Amino acid sequence: MPRQINLMRKPTLSDDMNPGGRPLGIKSWAREDRPREKLLLKGKAALSDAELIALLIGSGTGQLSAVEVARQVLQTVGNDLHDLARLTVKDLMKSKGIGEAKAIAIVAAMELGRRRKESESRERPKVASSNEAYELVKGDLMDLAHEEFWVLLLNRANRLIKKKRISEGGVSGTVADPKIIFKLALEELASGIIVAHNHPSGNLVASQTDIALTKRLKEAGKVMEVQLLDHLIVAGPKYLSFADEGMI
Repeated sequence: MPRQINLMRKPTLSDDMNPGGRPLGIKSWAREDRPREKLLLKGKAALSDAELIALLIGSGTGQLSAVEVARQVLQTVGNDLHDLARLTVKDLMKSKGIGEAKAIAIVAAMELGRRRKESESRERPKVASSNEAYELVKGDLMDLAHEEFWVLLLNRANRLIKKKRISEGGVSGTVADPKIIFKLALEELASGIIVAHNHPSGNLVASQTDIALTKRLKEAGKVMEVQLLDHLIVAGPKYLSFADEGMI
């Protein structure tokens, strides 16, 4: 009689054995059950913790598949990913099938997860006024001897997505290309932008070039559905806000 496996219980190592007692390699599994193919076909959420770790370590041993090696690693920490993240390279190497390279891969992946969680926990600053925008760019612009042009990318809640320098020039000017600004805004899925540049001379008067550029950015923003919220001119410890002056 052929051996039957109870589908109601968790598979064990013996379930991955062929009749000769040797483990069935992952390549012998149904295509949709192999971790790599499963991720491609069904998405990352469909994979178990063991399958994700198997992708990190890449291969098993002569007796164990990569998934079985990963299961054994998880068993050492009671299947708790928080405890797994506390293991060192040496701790992980105590598990059969885990050498230094595989241990390093697991430690690196857990550290990336920790950093992501840490970055998400930091609330992005909200920009609700010209002064708050100025506070974000003054350290980059107020003491320069040449002109630079920066953009603040904001989400729908006016929280900062990214701050980036667009260009730098000489004492009397710099070129800001709207195409570059809106390409960046679209890549970051920004809903609004605030642009800023400095006047090393200390002059807070907007030039005709500044005014014309602001108009072009405003019109382009309407087409791109990315609103130009303000344009700041920074001159040392002072600034001019186009929005505050009714120039937008």
